[in-house]
Amino acid sequence: MTVRKAIPNDIPALGGIYNYEVLNGTATFDITPKSYNETEAWFYMHNKENHPLITAVDENGAVLGYASLSAYREKEAYSSCVELSVYVEHNSRKKGIATALMSEILRLAKEDERTHSVISVITSNNEASKKLHQNFGFSFCGRLNEIGIKFGKYLSVDNYYLEV
Repeated sequence: MTVRKAIPNDIPALGGIYNYEVLNGTATFDITPKSYNETEAWFYMHNKENHPLITAVDENGAVLGYASLSAYREKEAYSSCVELSVYVEHNSRKKGIATALMSEILRLAKEDERTHSVISVITSNNEASKKLHQNFGFSFCGRLNEIGIKFGKYLSVDNYYLEV
């Protein structure tokens, strides 16, 4: 496995990984799959400023997962705070891919003087993601109870914070 900067050829795989979670999981509160054009627009919002997008690929170049740092909020005063996302292809989970992605994306955050803090918003029942974040030094900062509905159930989110 290699972790590298995402490239345009990765866009279909990135969309597939995300849309699987849209349709089958609760890691995202999106309920409608993203089109290729929407995924492409999201792709091009990254790898500029302090918003890297990286992928983990196998020896054949197949995308196994990705991590991104995105704008936390659109207001200028938040520019030094980024929101972290990590997604792994559903058949490739529990193989250390998320850990490799997290390690690299946080290295990039720490090396970028424009980034001061990293936020993750994690569905409260996602124990694997919460443990991953805690392993990298993130602190739990609070829960927002039952703020979304997906698959007919109210879901809560936990906020995690890391100062880099």
